[in-house]
Amino acid sequence: MDVLREKLKLQKDGVEHVFYNHLLRPVQFRNLIRAFDAAVEKAGIDDLRFHDLRHTFATRLVQGGVGIYEVQKLGRWKSVTMVQRYAHHYPESLRPAIEVMDGIKKPIITNLSQLQKNGVHKPHIQLVTS
Repeated sequence: MDVLREKLKLQKDGVEHVFYNHLLRPVQFRNLIRAFDAAVEKAGIDDLRFHDLRHTFATRLVQGGVGIYEVQKLGRWKSVTMVQRYAHHYPESLRPAIEVMDGIKKPIITNLSQLQKNGVHKPHIQLVTS
């Protein structure tokens, strides 16, 4: 992030790209990959591909609370299904979603079925209050 912030400070007027050459044109992809691979090797990171950054991008956005449709548009995925293949939750990131249940104050009625000895399901209504 520090590198990107520094690049932003040094950004030339009228240049839309983060990484550009001395002619203010975008860096060619093969040169970007070459530089990325050299940085990964220098950092001593094993088994990291440039494409893995796409997974990280989607995952960090989703974990930060960005909606799946916004992530789809930002990453230019064709479908939400593809975003779901890229974005991964860690268990702790799901906690706020389940904590919504703590805020529910009205009674909840749950229909449960219990198997009777004769094999017939008998409906059972249980009133749960918070």
